[in-house]
Amino acid sequence: MLQGAKNKMSGPLVSGTCSGQEEVSDLKSPLSSRFREPLTHARFQELFGGAEEPELPAEPCSPWLCRLWRRRACSCSGLGAWHVLQARLPPLRWLPHYRWRAWLLGDAVAGVTVGIVHVPQGMAFALLTSVPPVFGLYTSFFPVLIYSLLGTGRHLSTGTFAVLSLMTGSVVERLVPDPLAGNLSGIEREQLEARRVGAAAAVAFGSGALMLVMFALQLGVLSTFLSEPVVKALTSGAAVHVLVSQLPSLFGLSLPRQIGCFSLFKTLAAVFMALARSSPAELTISALSLALLVPVKELNVRFRDRLPTPIPGEVVMVLLASVLCFTSSLDTRYNVQVVGLLPGGFPQPLFPTLDELPRILADSLPIALVTFAVSTSLASIYADKYSYTIDPNQELLAHGVSNLVSSLFSCFPNSATLATTSLLVDAGGNTQLAGLFSCIIVLSVLLWLGPFFYYLPKAVLACINISSMRQMFFQIQELPQLWHISRVDFTVWMVTWVAVVTLNVDLGLAVGVVVSMMTVVCRTQRVQCLALGLAEGTELYRPLRESHKLLQVPGLCILSYPSPLYFATRGQFRQILEWHLGLGERTLLGVEPIRVAVLDFSGIPFADAAGAREVVQLTRRCQDAGICLLLAQCNALVLETLTRAGLLDRMTPEQLFVSVQDAAAHALERLKPTGPKICTVWV
Repeated sequence: MLQGAKNKMSGPLVSGTCSGQEEVSDLKSPLSSRFREPLTHARFQELFGGAEEPELPAEPCSPWLCRLWRRRACSCSGLGAWHVLQARLPPLRWLPHYRWRAWLLGDAVAGVTVGIVHVPQGMAFALLTSVPPVFGLYTSFFPVLIYSLLGTGRHLSTGTFAVLSLMTGSVVERLVPDPLAGNLSGIEREQLEARRVGAAAAVAFGSGALMLVMFALQLGVLSTFLSEPVVKALTSGAAVHVLVSQLPSLFGLSLPRQIGCFSLFKTLAAVFMALARSSPAELTISALSLALLVPVKELNVRFRDRLPTPIPGEVVMVLLASVLCFTSSLDTRYNVQVVGLLPGGFPQPLFPTLDELPRILADSLPIALVTFAVSTSLASIYADKYSYTIDPNQELLAHGVSNLVSSLFSCFPNSATLATTSLLVDAGGNTQLAGLFSCIIVLSVLLWLGPFFYYLPKAVLACINISSMRQMFFQIQELPQLWHISRVDFTVWMVTWVAVVTLNVDLGLAVGVVVSMMTVVCRTQRVQCLALGLAEGTELYRPLRESHKLLQVPGLCILSYPSPLYFATRGQFRQILEWHLGLGERTLLGVEPIRVAVLDFSGIPFADAAGAREVVQLTRRCQDAGICLLLAQCNALVLETLTRAGLLDRMTPEQLFVSVQDAAAHALERLKPTGPKICTVWV
């Protein structure tokens, strides 16, 4: 190998032995030499470090203000302003490159299909929110229009979402509960509904404002704190709540909505106690509706590739039920609850009543987090599938403005939806332009077609709510695969799901996030420190437990600690190093004491003040024990933290090396000063 190395002047580093010291280079030209001495961090910076930046004259303002001023000055140029405008209005980027012949038909068909589904689904989810059905249509129009102008997810469909409707409905019921008297006059019922609409709009306003604050602080990275198991368990558990909350409507029962912890079990108990008062007519309508909707959902999924467009089962069911109720007078003969008159046109813009804003901010925060997490994760899935990128911070702006502006038109919180997004993609949607076609369909219903839904039974809307949860229910099928991949993620999924079902959606989300974060902390606590040995004939240092053929030099200990070094791991770090280096109570009978220790810090991404002080204390204890401590491959951030903690007061720069190979070669020189020269070979 050495013979072949004569023709190569650069390559990977290999440790070897030399017969004499005359072949060792003085490192004046390391790439032109055959052998070199071990490189310390300081020597490496001297040889290969970049040129230092010239010092700038002192400025009167603080560094943070100066950086902000320079950034603003650069962005205020003509080109910078255009780039900012393109970033904040995505259509300015993709519309000039729109393929009109290839994409327009697909966007039109997909938009119309999604718009048709938005109509019954919006009215159904409005009942979950405890507001009249027409406000679900408003929420299916304004947010979709705004997201089409501001969103970066080309295949994302926004509007009413069952999970958010359920969470908002709980807040509305708590703020504006049903009166204890029970029977209300028409005027009193209208006043109650107006107060509930105002409360739902205030929640939308609060969640939108919070998302705009998060956008201003560039907190798009927060989406990573809601892991995939937490989000899926949350939506799956919320689907159970949706199913149980719709049982009174399925059986034709007028029951007060249960809120708070254990509301699911309270609702089940109330329905069970009131079964004798159920309406046979509404029960029959519910059974027939589910008998149509569930098989149609299955057909759409199984024959997705063969169908030119999904079968609109919800629309067919709405039309059939409305015609049946009108011709049979079910509302008067059997007291079947119907939707009633849908007001035409748009509501007058009205600023939400903010008297309850301080109370609802705590409820708006989880709604904002769920909105952002579900929308961003869903947009990322299709962005990866169709090879484009999304901007999480821009998504915060889009959904924040969408909720804030739509609240002025009495809309409740909205986000991206699983069912309609999948429907839009299956129908051939390509860009945000499909949202505009969807808005046209909803607009036509608001302006002209509203009276046709007067006789629509509310039991049908409850069935639409239940059937739309299909995807969320079937997420449970992924559990065996999740168990096979990661049992920790499986545990997070199950704990979150049980918390959501048992407590409520808000507390379940909090439990899921806390448990997910705790698993990360626990994983850092259980990291094993690896003792390394040299693979014979190579320059590679591998964990000793991987093979019994690895070489270990007596008196030399090479350790790798692959974990962050911070306040939660400093105790573990101290115990492990004490055990390996014999600094604690461990007795080393018959074993040569450690004379040189090499710590591989390549696996430490960061260190805080507590961790840095622990390294400094370890250096002092090694000095007292007569152990030469060498550090290898510290990243710049860790090295800066260690230096500020006073490491160089206990250690010289010659004890900091750029690689484990260099540190080990230096250690072997110290252990065998009279033997053959240990150096590194360039091949």
